[in-house]
Amino acid sequence: MSNIENLKTFDPFADAIKGSEEGVQDGFVHIRIQQRNGRKTLTTVQGLSSEYDLKKIVRACKKEFACNGTVVEHPEYGEVLQLQGDQRENICQWLTKTGLAKPAQLKVHGF
Repeated sequence: MSNIENLKTFDPFADAIKGSEEGVQDGFVHIRIQQRNGRKTLTTVQGLSSEYDLKKIVRACKKEFACNGTVVEHPEYGEVLQLQGDQRENICQWLTKTGLAKPAQLKVHGF
């Protein structure tokens, strides 16, 4: 008799739940896109180190990408950056260019 491997339960969000007390998950920076109404979207950046001043990062991103943004306090993930529009590629390139995150640390989610 062989084992049935495909019946094991798998939680796709388990990596986001681990270590959520301190807001940083295994050193990864999660970049997600959220659909608003119509064609409008939000880009959220979660998992940046707490030693950085997130308000200054948002100010620089707003100027660089010509979009609006804010820092939101999330009950589970801590402080999360929100930027208007689909800024996934821009924020990945900007974080690596400024040295805030290595390309191996970035995880991009969304369609």
